[in-house]
Amino acid sequence: MPSAPATDLTTTLTRWYDAHARDLPWRRPEFHEQYGAWGTLVSEFMLQQTPVARVIPHLDAWLTRWPSAPSAAIASPADVVNQWANLGYPRRALWLHRAAIEVTERHGGTVPRDVDALLALSGIGDYTARAVAVFHYGDRHPVVDTNTRRVIARAVDGRSQPGPPAKRDLDRMTALLPDDEHRAAVFNAAMMELGATVCTARAPRCEACPIADRCAWLAAGRPDTGDDRRRQAKYEGSDRQVRGIVLRALREAPEHRMLADAVAADWVDRGQRDRAIDSLMSDGLIEADGEALLLPR
Repeated sequence: MPSAPATDLTTTLTRWYDAHARDLPWRRPEFHEQYGAWGTLVSEFMLQQTPVARVIPHLDAWLTRWPSAPSAAIASPADVVNQWANLGYPRRALWLHRAAIEVTERHGGTVPRDVDALLALSGIGDYTARAVAVFHYGDRHPVVDTNTRRVIARAVDGRSQPGPPAKRDLDRMTALLPDDEHRAAVFNAAMMELGATVCTARAPRCEACPIADRCAWLAAGRPDTGDDRRRQAKYEGSDRQVRGIVLRALREAPEHRMLADAVAADWVDRGQRDRAIDSLMSDGLIEADGEALLLPR
């Protein structure tokens, strides 16, 4: 990137994005017309730590049921957890529900445009706040996710993987953004798309990369610089798996209620099962009523 003017980089990536971007629901004009910023907010909540292919049907079902923040605000916690189904990390459902209540009470039911106001909502961090402001409202802000950081690490720094997230990531992306708000929004999306589909973590397709001629990592021979060796913990047999089993059992139970001893009764490690139940209760995802467990009402 440093070898070419920023305007050339913007033009190159914008043209590539126009030709190769995936057709995703939240990128379509009619999606924004129908659901407004609420639709973008819901999609961004669901996309946190969940693959795109799994999100699409759940997003459609959610927005069909709750097409606005006020409609979601009057739902029960049990309903939102149940609707979240198997998207994983179900605390996101409760955060999204709380955010819907806050949007309704503080902003008249319209998801705010201001980044600081977005950051004040439950469950929203730097990425989600800026994603809503940029991808729905079209404002000029840096939107930085793992994919964006990987593209910058390779193309600019010549490193195989990005290091841990840091506040300076926003500054680095800001320095690359074009001044025009619309072009900046497209450039944000293009950087993310490049990292998600071409400049991937394990098998980058450098032969298909539109900025391969200015990539510092490729020019250096794609060295393994030893960055970010962390790996996601194994799911099978984990506490996270047991939490999912418990929630699924309660979602499928009549009135979302079961005797505690019957929940995940066939899980071999009873201590792990009990630990998962305790953690779900601490997170507010399930409740106890005598000898029964149930989804929050």
